[in-house]
Amino acid sequence: MIKELQLRVTPRDGYNEQSIRRYVAHEQGWEERTITCVRTLKRSIDARQRDVFVNLTVRVFVNEQPPSEEFEPVVYRDVSDQPQVIVVGAGPGGLFAALRLIELGLRPIVVERGKNVRDRKKDLARIRPEQKVDPESNYAFGEGGAGAYSDGKLFTRSKKRGNGEKILRVFCQHGASPSILSDAHPHIGTDKLPRVIENMRETILRCGGEVHFETRMSALLIHNGLAPAVEGIVCDGGREFHGPVILATGHSARDVYRWLYNNKVEIEAKGLAVGVRLEHPAKLIDQIQYHNRRGRGDYLPAAEYSMVQQVDGRGVYSFCMCPGGFVVPAASGPEQIVVNGMSPSNRNGRWSNSGMVVELRPEDLPQPSLEGKELSSSLGEGQEGDALKMMHYQEELERICWQQGNMKQTAPSQRMADFVNNRLSFDLPESSYAPGLISSPLHFWIPEPIRRRLQEAFKTWGRQKHGFLTNEATVIGVETRTSSPVRILRDNDTLQHVSVQGLFPCGEGAGYAGGIVSAGVDGERCAEAVAEYLK
Repeated sequence: MIKELQLRVTPRDGYNEQSIRRYVAHEQGWEERTITCVRTLKRSIDARQRDVFVNLTVRVFVNEQPPSEEFEPVVYRDVSDQPQVIVVGAGPGGLFAALRLIELGLRPIVVERGKNVRDRKKDLARIRPEQKVDPESNYAFGEGGAGAYSDGKLFTRSKKRGNGEKILRVFCQHGASPSILSDAHPHIGTDKLPRVIENMRETILRCGGEVHFETRMSALLIHNGLAPAVEGIVCDGGREFHGPVILATGHSARDVYRWLYNNKVEIEAKGLAVGVRLEHPAKLIDQIQYHNRRGRGDYLPAAEYSMVQQVDGRGVYSFCMCPGGFVVPAASGPEQIVVNGMSPSNRNGRWSNSGMVVELRPEDLPQPSLEGKELSSSLGEGQEGDALKMMHYQEELERICWQQGNMKQTAPSQRMADFVNNRLSFDLPESSYAPGLISSPLHFWIPEPIRRRLQEAFKTWGRQKHGFLTNEATVIGVETRTSSPVRILRDNDTLQHVSVQGLFPCGEGAGYAGGIVSAGVDGERCAEAVAEYLK
């Protein structure tokens, strides 16, 4: 007999298979020895009341052997002699595009400007002692993309883009824990995701594809006949690769956006969200979310939160919340400070952090900044036109933050209550941010519409969650890379660029995704569109 059950259990029983088995046997009146297997299909925490429970959906096998696999693996066959497709970028959009191309009988040629995921880690480690960023190998560029070393969360609210469940299964097939198939907010962790990414690369190579690291695309090869069409790419050093192009360069490839604009490949400014990273002691967040002075106790994971508030017609919300994690320097070039968050798989760090960002639309620019001046003369109708104005805004805010950080990677910071009350912080709490913090009046130099909305939202959340608004928490500047500032226009049906055939803008960098799972889904869709195009 196979039976699916809905269970509501204590945290002590919710994460241990033997405890779940014992609980099921007791509730159903079965002998425990007759239960051959219990598989958890869904798991979520209900912490709305003082007593915390774990909700489970389980599949119970009674006197019956379960299938050897928890999911059906994808079959990848040799494509060495098949038509080739160029995939620019080895982030989640590019990697899942490449794997889907193999499924469809096409040969992917992956070109990545950064290093492989292991060598990339060495460059990240040098940021702290050297206080500078390698512009080609950092938290944005390299194998795995921005998600490889910035948390590995696998949660998406979008249901319309495609099959997110398949993305999770492919991760499991390449070494991720099967728990991501059942957890409400699945998470691989920055300590385990690199090996999963390496396994995905090995699948591409084993099936006859190619992966080229430290190979930056410098231009598209466009044939201007009756209808412009992409014939391939040119890389630094002059090497060319020929075939239709899936462009999955990520949200920080500003040189790509400039090339597209200068070569009249249609793009447009896109809304994004900017703000700060907020860091609390993890124990404090556990106490608030679990309504218990002991915090998470012995069985619960580090607590998460999700905040959203409308302030003066714009959304203010938490972004990329990292329980038990740490804040990282996520700049991708000189004269920038950008912060992001990440968590190891056990989420057992001393701090919890989240981006706290304000919705920004193209029509909101230009915006005032220091002493009422405009943030930059390039905002609005600048040298490179209206299509890049949101990118200009990002660049200028990151440059100001770098200046406030003593022109190093030390991040300008302020205690949370001081920020809300427009007070300078004379000292700062301990922090997970490795390059170090420097006290700075963020309330003064962050653009007023962003600063004011953050302050109002913090006050509201402080009233809703007692203890959240506190000087034990630190506001760290700035969080600007929540999404792409540009959308590369494409046809809704064919996913090709609206005016250049054979060019398939993909994932976060093209403005069509918002995280690892949605980027992976969009990569698969672009691979399917290329297969249709090549017919």
